Amino acid sequence: MADVGSNPFEALSAVNALSQPADKYINDSSIELAWAIKAHEHAEVFFNLITSVDPSHLRLCRQDDDIYKKFRDHFPDFIIDKIAEEEMKSPAAKEKWRNFCTEFKGVIQDFNFGTMLRLDCNGIYDSVNSIFVTRIQFLAIEIARNREGFNKHVYNAACLKNKTTEENKDS
Repeated sequence: MADVGSNPFEALSAVNALSQPADKYINDSSIELAWAIKAHEHAEVFFNLITSVDPSHLRLCRQDDDIYKKFRDHFPDFIIDKIAEEEMKSPAAKEKWRNFCTEFKGVIQDFNFGTMLRLDCNGIYDSVNSIFVTRIQFLAIEIARNREGFNKHVYNAACLKNKTTEENKDS
């Protein structure tokens, strides 16, 4: 985990600033660091979850059904196993995503907060396989991956690794 700085009060101040209205933000490296730490922690929790529990049984929020339906209505042909960054970041994609995301304003708490998304669902979070997206984009894609079986690979790989580790301990 990144070092938050030599002064713990600086880090606490940055974390507290995250709850302020957007118009109060300034370009402050401690706030940017707090956002990055929060996104990293969220990614770790999510990855631990999908490697510990069969993803097909997971619900990421109360609105999973609505998010999934609207995602597939807006993006019926969106390839979710290996996402091309262009599908998320090009000007045309941004406009299409903006229309989708705004449907969840006031419905999903922190719908536009930044979080990390794995480009290849078979891979881990790392600098090559991760991009920064909004929370609702993350939820839409990961709910679809869970329902359509694409996150099953990481779960099965973790189960196999755990089984092998247990067998090695017994021998």
